[in-house]
Amino acid sequence: MPTLVLLRHGESAWNALNLFTGWVDVDLSEAGEREARLAGELIAAEPDLEIDVVHTSVLTRAVRSAELALAAAGRSYVPVHRHWRLNERHYGALQGLDKKETAARHGDAQLRAWRRGYATPPPPLEESDPGHPVHDPRYAAVPRSALPSAECLADVVRRMTPYYEDAIAADLVLGRTVLVAAHGNSLRALIKYLENVSDEDIVDLEIPTGVPRVYRLNDRLEVQSARFLGDPEAVAAAAEAVRRQAG
Repeated sequence: MPTLVLLRHGESAWNALNLFTGWVDVDLSEAGEREARLAGELIAAEPDLEIDVVHTSVLTRAVRSAELALAAAGRSYVPVHRHWRLNERHYGALQGLDKKETAARHGDAQLRAWRRGYATPPPPLEESDPGHPVHDPRYAAVPRSALPSAECLADVVRRMTPYYEDAIAADLVLGRTVLVAAHGNSLRALIKYLENVSDEDIVDLEIPTGVPRVYRLNDRLEVQSARFLGDPEAVAAAAEAVRRQAG
């Protein structure tokens, strides 16, 4: 039975400071490192859940979360693929700003539209800004037209789906157990695709950091079951903590 494990990276240094991160390459906090190791321990404790291959974004917090989780699960030797299409949503000119201060300045409704609205992108980052991805060497081989200045969730769905269908699904159809270590919004986009979540309902989905979500699929890659690993109350509390970030 093909198995897909989704893992949102552990808490990053900017998560801890409650800042919009997006494509800014921020490392894990100490708490995030612990979350990633615990994720690996939860995976190792599951019967018949042995990771065969990993896909991550090209951002450090996802890369290191995968490495720490694999080490804790005793699977550091499995192949790993990295791709920018699994990156976090690009938050444009909001990147680096405090979420609560942004809410105070622009209002809760506008912040919610930018942060969780399906089709509302935040203000774009100027291409001349040194933080724009066109200036980052890790995207040198990506067509300039494909690199975002800002994204809504619908944009993330459009750029993530081809990677799932072409790369991740190719591993799943072989019956492999695949770990995808990525970000809140790229995983939200993938869950929308897998579970056929509506545009309206997906905005309320909160994905806790460092908690593996396991999907059992049939041979047509249709979802047969899905669940978070670990204590349900702890998972709910972690999701609520994410929900409260904007104040």
